[in-house]
Amino acid sequence: MSKLKDLTVLFVEDEVELRNALNSAISDEFKKFILARDGEDGLKKFKKFKPDIVLTDIMMPILDGLEMSKEIKKLSKETPIIVLSAFSERDRLLKAIDIGIDKYLIKPIDPDELMSTIEIVIKNLNLVDQLVDLGNGYQFDKLKKVLVKNGNTITLTKKELLFISILVKNLGAFVLHDEIKKYVWTNKGVTDAAIRTFIKRIREKTDKEFIKNVPGLGYKINYASH
Repeated sequence: MSKLKDLTVLFVEDEVELRNALNSAISDEFKKFILARDGEDGLKKFKKFKPDIVLTDIMMPILDGLEMSKEIKKLSKETPIIVLSAFSERDRLLKAIDIGIDKYLIKPIDPDELMSTIEIVIKNLNLVDQLVDLGNGYQFDKLKKVLVKNGNTITLTKKELLFISILVKNLGAFVLHDEIKKYVWTNKGVTDAAIRTFIKRIREKTDKEFIKNVPGLGYKINYASH
């Protein structure tokens, strides 16, 4: 059974006509279909909407598709990226594979072929590991991006979910303060005091033992591997 209706897709393309045409052709198949006009806009929208899959052109102004993909893979290694490009040169294909691109389609894009490719990529995602067991009744749903305790969803803000996401990705290890600032606040001059207040709010929603910190180093989920 298709899971497409559960997915948020980010489509990054600088050609307005192609962007609108693909939006009209396939957007109704998904939960959300978000459009971005270039790599910089795409990266901002990736951080804001946390899409499940990214479709991108290569040649774009400001930030090209491969550079944007490299940044996205740093933030979320498991997010599938499908590159759509008029270029079939071997070196570009190799560069795309090097970055960790999941599929590469040559323009002009056939919407049916694209939908089939998305289906294949989604099937290949390891959805068996969708729920990450964090111990003490806590689980993190990687697909829906929610924190659950004993089957009940804990209501968290977008920033709180970003924070939990980066800790889940580094389960068992500390995540450094600088990495947290970059990932959650995109380096927007957040103070250590503000971060402490932020952590306190998460502990109030979970429990005081859920997040462990070493002063001056960083934070981790208080998880004992089984």
